[in-house]
Amino acid sequence: MLISSSGLSKVKNSVREKVFFGNEPTAELFAILTVYFVQGILGLARLAVSFFLKDELGLTPAQASALFGIVFLPWTLKTLYGLISDGLPICGYRRRPYLILSGMLGTIAWASLATIVHTPIAATIALALTSLSVAGSDVIVDSIVVAKVRTESQARAGSLQSLCWVSSALGGLITAYLSGVLLELFTTRTIFWITASFPLLVSGTAWLIAEVPVSKDASVNDDSNFVSIRHQLQQLRAAVTQKAIWLPTAFIFLLHATPTAESAFFFFTTNELHFEPEFLGRVHLVTSIAALVGVWIFQRFLKTVPFRVIFAWTTVLSAVLGMTMLILVTHTNRALGIDDHWFSLGDSLILTVMGRIAFLPVLVLGAKLCPPGVEATLFALLMSVYNLGGIVSYQFGAVLMYWLGITETNFNALWLLVIIANLSRLLPLLFINWLPAADSQSETEQASLPEFMSELMVQQPGSEPIKTLNIE
Repeated sequence: MLISSSGLSKVKNSVREKVFFGNEPTAELFAILTVYFVQGILGLARLAVSFFLKDELGLTPAQASALFGIVFLPWTLKTLYGLISDGLPICGYRRRPYLILSGMLGTIAWASLATIVHTPIAATIALALTSLSVAGSDVIVDSIVVAKVRTESQARAGSLQSLCWVSSALGGLITAYLSGVLLELFTTRTIFWITASFPLLVSGTAWLIAEVPVSKDASVNDDSNFVSIRHQLQQLRAAVTQKAIWLPTAFIFLLHATPTAESAFFFFTTNELHFEPEFLGRVHLVTSIAALVGVWIFQRFLKTVPFRVIFAWTTVLSAVLGMTMLILVTHTNRALGIDDHWFSLGDSLILTVMGRIAFLPVLVLGAKLCPPGVEATLFALLMSVYNLGGIVSYQFGAVLMYWLGITETNFNALWLLVIIANLSRLLPLLFINWLPAADSQSETEQASLPEFMSELMVQQPGSEPIKTLNIE
């Protein structure tokens, strides 16, 4: 049976629409997806960074936790990046040059880790620059996607965001297992060299972004930029001073600011349990898949549950499930005949699913709080506050590790740190009334969860509200 050229063309177009979720496969779409893919694939160096700090720089668990708290400060300034991009165009362009600069900054930072970084201070600066690179490119590419989404038909609502999320998730899954395998074959600095090549993809594909230059009349343009920024700041101030907005925002901060035992657990699993990088990469792969399962469970069954109910239950369950870490710390699993590797793998899977379910309501609540006219800026601010809570969490954890005498070889008090970290998660429940009462996410369902998936894609510090058995 022969197919006409027009029929063949229709078949090709249909296949393209299915592959690209109804989006036309253009050079610009390729550039956008590349940025998100790189955000996911940078996870290749996560394990290398941890081993580099532990083995080559000789940091203690408390020092490593404190360092991570500083390293991720750039994630608290996302609103500032948006204002700079909107108000200070480079050579007449607001997006493309900033993407190029972000990619170059990331390459320079990773290359410096591979060569000239030999002290904790230098490592802190270099890693902070890698965070700035990813956070900056994330804000810019999000703004590009938001602008395109506004022209989408109702039938295709959320299709572009879903495609972007898939691209980043794919990058993360590819590097999840490789992050451990490569450490068995290469040094940490070699992996940093490999990682340094990926931000260049962002700089290279940024030229494919279709962007119309702003007015060449510098004086008029500068005035209009100043007026625009001032107007945004006025709107933002009017929004955050509303009790209905700042109280839930404060709750989100408290929810994420409880101390974490993450750094101590990495040292415990590598120094005490002698987990190899390959196995840690396997755990990373399992938890990456588990995170997707958590997203599906929330989207399928929980997205309409009232905020107070879902935050209360996820917080309590997070604290209860987090206590299972005690089984591994006290080696009770061995008495039960369960190997350390199998227990940590299963525990990480369950805790990650729970952690993702606990995180998604934060995104939905943040979106719901944003009033018209200042949605993007306020949402970025809310996520910055959330990330600030993660930084405080790392610092609290560092202080507790120091007080309890937990070092790279002494884990006698780790059980107490686990108990404190998990019980402290319950403290924000004292302020659960700060959340909207008897409300649900039904009004935000029209927007669809994928509109806020960019916050899921980038694995910034403490992106899990539940401090899981993170042995990366």
